Amino acid sequence: MSAVGVLDHVAVFVFALTGALTASRAQLDIVGFAFLAVLTGLGGGTVRDVLLDREVLWIDRPSYLGFAVAAAIIVFFTAHLLESRRQTLYWIDALALGSAVAAGTGIAVNDGQSWPIVLFMGVASGTLGGLMRDVVANEVPLVLKHGELYVTAALAGTAIALVALWLGVDAAWALGAGALACFGLRAGSIALGWRLPIYGHEPPKEGKG
Repeated sequence: MSAVGVLDHVAVFVFALTGALTASRAQLDIVGFAFLAVLTGLGGGTVRDVLLDREVLWIDRPSYLGFAVAAAIIVFFTAHLLESRRQTLYWIDALALGSAVAAGTGIAVNDGQSWPIVLFMGVASGTLGGLMRDVVANEVPLVLKHGELYVTAALAGTAIALVALWLGVDAAWALGAGALACFGLRAGSIALGWRLPIYGHEPPKEGKG
């Protein structure tokens, strides 16, 4: 399996873990775990493949579905052992984000797309599954939380991988660098409070436009 294929499988499995952790926090049954795990693990990649007019990843390789369901089963029987499911979710999500961004970047590059499309596909692959998870679970999406580095981390990871590939770096190393950069920025946001400036002005009073 190629480096891109490995990253894509890793991203599906790890993102599926976050979907199942969200299900555990909502105290859903095993079917609910599987549903959120599959939605989260496969959501971003499915949108990416549809937009690129490729065979959808889990239709082409049903093993992706198996990875997502396996993640749901693992979490269903082990989530109670975690001290803080929310913090665990944040860190696992950060790992998944880096893997998915790198996979999406590699797939778009291999598909012969221009650099703006590659940037979009890297970000979409990394963020849309988690966005779907949070919306379905009725939680504030991580991508929108108070200036946290999430989409920014995904964009930076995609850009670094793309530049490295353009410079002739081996694909595995280039995509690995992008994944590491993405994870590093997201980790800094979680652990050290790295933030982007947020819009702090009060909304206009009614009648003043």
